[in-house]
Amino acid sequence: MPKSASYHEKLIEDLKDPLEAAAYIEVVLEEGHPKMLSKALKNVIEAKGGIDQFSVQVKQVYDKLEQILSEKKEIEFYCLNALLDAFGGNS
Repeated sequence: MPKSASYHEKLIEDLKDPLEAAAYIEVVLEEGHPKMLSKALKNVIEAKGGIDQFSVQVKQVYDKLEQILSEKKEIEFYCLNALLDAFGGNS
C-alpha cells in the first residue's frame, strides 16, 4: 500500500501555486493571529524553496516582520506588503 503524504507535505506542495499561497495568506490574515501568520509565512517560504532563495533585502524584511510579530503580537502591514511583493517576484 502506498504511503500517503503528510498534511504538511501536501500543504507545501499546494503553496507552490502562487494563487494558493495568496489565498492561504488571506485566510490567515482574516483570522488576525500573529503566530498563525508567522507559521503561514514560514510555510510559503518553504514552498518557494526556502529563505535562501530570496535576496538579502527580502531576508531582512522577513526577519524584521518576524521580530515585530514576536515582540508586539500585531501585524505590521507595511512590512508584510513588502514581503508578499517579494514572494510574487521571488526577488
